[in-house]
Amino acid sequence: MSADEPNVEHTEQEPADTAVRSDDERRVDRYEARAERLAEENRRLRIEYATARQAGFRRAAIAFVGLGLVAAIAGLAFENARDVLFALAGTGLFAAVLTFYLVPDQVVTAEVGERVYTPLADTFAAVAAELGLREDRLYVPTDDATPPVRLFVPLEAESEIPPPGSGPIVTENDGRGLVLEPTGGELFREFRNTLSEDLMTTPEQLAPQLAAGIVEQFELAAVVDPEIDGDGGRITFGVADSIFGDVDRLDHPIASFLSCGVAIGLDRVVSLEVAAGGSRYDWLITCRWHVDET
Repeated sequence: MSADEPNVEHTEQEPADTAVRSDDERRVDRYEARAERLAEENRRLRIEYATARQAGFRRAAIAFVGLGLVAAIAGLAFENARDVLFALAGTGLFAAVLTFYLVPDQVVTAEVGERVYTPLADTFAAVAAELGLREDRLYVPTDDATPPVRLFVPLEAESEIPPPGSGPIVTENDGRGLVLEPTGGELFREFRNTLSEDLMTTPEQLAPQLAAGIVEQFELAAVVDPEIDGDGGRITFGVADSIFGDVDRLDHPIASFLSCGVAIGLDRVVSLEVAAGGSRYDWLITCRWHVDET
């Protein structure tokens, strides 16, 4: 073999390597272009959704204005019903003003909420793993905090509930673990402030009230169906289409809200279990509490 032959082989191989690199670069360029198009499409859809929502509020405001004007004109024409019609006109115009000025300027998408929650869940899980804590999740009603509930993640199976004001890391031998303000605590406080009735205090009445809060008020899931066993100290909520992803993560907003609500409504320490929901639901959230023996 002559001294020039390796150079010939190298020269012949180089175009092939260049062709391979060129194919890879073109493939990467196509993927990047596709990702940019998808991002642009996602941004456009978010803008269209926000615009459509704002347009809906404005159409409602215009309808209220129309109702108020019609009632005012009718009040001028019908003297006998003038007081009622003028009152209706004032109500319609007032509702129009409120609707117009309360139009949301921004809409926080489910994707944004998920991205905000995920690092928090990962951090909680990492801290719990680093401390060697159990998978037990205990929601404890308390009078020394707002909202009046705390999440206790114990170190030992037979840990006692830490006294009020403990945490966030409890080192007493009988109650070592992590005490946190639950994610669902502020959600529950907002829910309670908007209730048109008192918070229910029996499992049979409380469970549907909390389920309606998740679906109708906060729209955190499409379906929340409660199955109640008051005598056995258990409520299981079947959940489908959670906007914050997997519900089995530490202190997930839906599971946390339901557990906080049960703990506060029944004034009981509530243990939380989350499992896959099978064919009917995505997740099963079970809240358990100790039932007094009679």
